[in-house]
Amino acid sequence: MSPCDFNRRQFLKYTGAAGAATMAATFSMDDVAQAASVTPLPVGTPILVIVTLYGGNDGLNTVVPYLDPAYLSNRPGMSLDASQVLPPLGSGSDNVVLALNGTMTGFQSLWTANKLAIVLGTSYPNPNLSHFSSMAIWQTGSPVEEISSGWIGRYLDGLPHDPFRAIGIDSTLTPLLAGNRRVGSMVPVSGLQAPWEPLGTQLKHFAKSSHQDTALVADAAGSIADFYALSSTLTPVLKNAPPASASPLAQQLDAVANMITANVPTRVYSVSLSGFDTHADELSQQNALVGQLSDAITAFLTQVGTTPRADDVVVMVYSEFGRRVEANGGHGTDHGTSAPVFVAGNRVAGGFYGEQPSLTQLVQGDLVVHVDFRDVYASMLEDVLGTDAGKILNNWSTKVNNLIKPVA
Repeated sequence: MSPCDFNRRQFLKYTGAAGAATMAATFSMDDVAQAASVTPLPVGTPILVIVTLYGGNDGLNTVVPYLDPAYLSNRPGMSLDASQVLPPLGSGSDNVVLALNGTMTGFQSLWTANKLAIVLGTSYPNPNLSHFSSMAIWQTGSPVEEISSGWIGRYLDGLPHDPFRAIGIDSTLTPLLAGNRRVGSMVPVSGLQAPWEPLGTQLKHFAKSSHQDTALVADAAGSIADFYALSSTLTPVLKNAPPASASPLAQQLDAVANMITANVPTRVYSVSLSGFDTHADELSQQNALVGQLSDAITAFLTQVGTTPRADDVVVMVYSEFGRRVEANGGHGTDHGTSAPVFVAGNRVAGGFYGEQPSLTQLVQGDLVVHVDFRDVYASMLEDVLGTDAGKILNNWSTKVNNLIKPVA
């Protein structure tokens, strides 16, 4: 059977009905430019940028208790001393002095400007130390009940259909953006290439609706239509791509900055940085990664900060878990529990939140959890996205208070 012989029902049969019905649109740069010109996001509308650090970032070598005897004794050969950290940020709980990893000069400048919040000791009850399971918990926002929808996807479920509402910079849909009825859209940082021919031409026909369509077929048609709508909008917006030498996160955030300043009607962006599973030779690898994180986010906020959108953007950074206090035999660290979450932007009330976990009062060798990540999510949902967190987080009723300043 040639591609031109396919119809939409056959397409559903061969690709899977459920997958087609919930297909994420993948936009090109032309699509985004078109959306920005037709339905621009009004200046003053808050925007959330979520940064996922895959692999489990070592919080103790990121926000460093460099004078703590327990830190030094548990990490011989891989602890950071005063010459390897930046000037101290201040003291956490029990007067433990904390400083940023020496590569994180950008974050230091944000802290000094009162634009960086560090939520210490963040995780969830009974943390799971599996990468897959713990990331699923963070992305679904459900530590107790196993569910299949992402917390931002459920936010999208409560809104009218709009494929531009949430965008991930990647070629594969992150579970974070997958709701029960709505999904976010994806934009490859390198831009979207037109589908191969002749199937690409035939796919356009699948996007046309018919009064004979079942609900499932109509859903699939709508997804394909979204794909092509997004595909015709982004190219002009992202035509000035960052150099290939830029870090992967810097390239993604450059694309986000271009879309934000072009007034693309997107409220949530998702980007990521991988490589944090530092079981061996951690120091050089993690130092480089947190340096990239700091540089990329600072450059992004600086880029957006020169535009009318300066006060609209809030960035949240998390990983699926931290690392253990004690180093392993390979000069690395194994999977742990709580770690700091970072929140940055002009509307962020900078400073420490939560409590720095004790390095001597451990639970089965792991750090105690002091802040439930749902408190951070609730702040993002209510104080950035302006929606009821309880409806999205299964009646969760608390948040990190005063983390986000009210809109002026």
